[in-house]
Amino acid sequence: MRININSYVSYPWYLKPFFWKQYRTYGQLLTPALAWARVPKLFAAVAVLYGVLDRRRSPITPVLRSLITVRVSQVNWCRFCVDINASVLARRAGSMDKVEALEGWRESELFSEQERAVLDYVEAMTCSDRQVTDEQVEKLRHWFDDDGIVELTGLIAFQNLSSKFNSALDLPAQGFCKVSLPGD
Repeated sequence: MRININSYVSYPWYLKPFFWKQYRTYGQLLTPALAWARVPKLFAAVAVLYGVLDRRRSPITPVLRSLITVRVSQVNWCRFCVDINASVLARRAGSMDKVEALEGWRESELFSEQERAVLDYVEAMTCSDRQVTDEQVEKLRHWFDDDGIVELTGLIAFQNLSSKFNSALDLPAQGFCKVSLPGD
């Protein structure tokens, strides 16, 4: 890690419910949360945004949300994000099959046409040597209206923010899922 992580007790009272929820959900505090919390208002804003994007009534299904977060994390070399998001994907999908095939999703028959269109969009947004095309957005319109495309774009952008933050600070995996980054 490239920064020091403070004990959760040193943070303001209004962040404690976020930490409590993480501990209840994951059985441990998440290192990225403790890193973001060094700037408490920033952490609170990021936590609220994540809550909006990962809500039950999202037009993006839970499995698709997890596919997005894992693929963005792989591209951005975020060990923590691949670890936690792959564990959530495996749970949501009911197996490790999609987790293990995700790096080579273009060659795999495990992914639906919707998942393929979204993963292509994910890579166009995430890879700095690519750009989103009108054709990619038109493909998304088979499954999403304009609001859904905005939310999809927001989720991808958020995961880029999160995984680039964690990767830049070299925040470690926390042992949620035994997967590695592509090329490891």
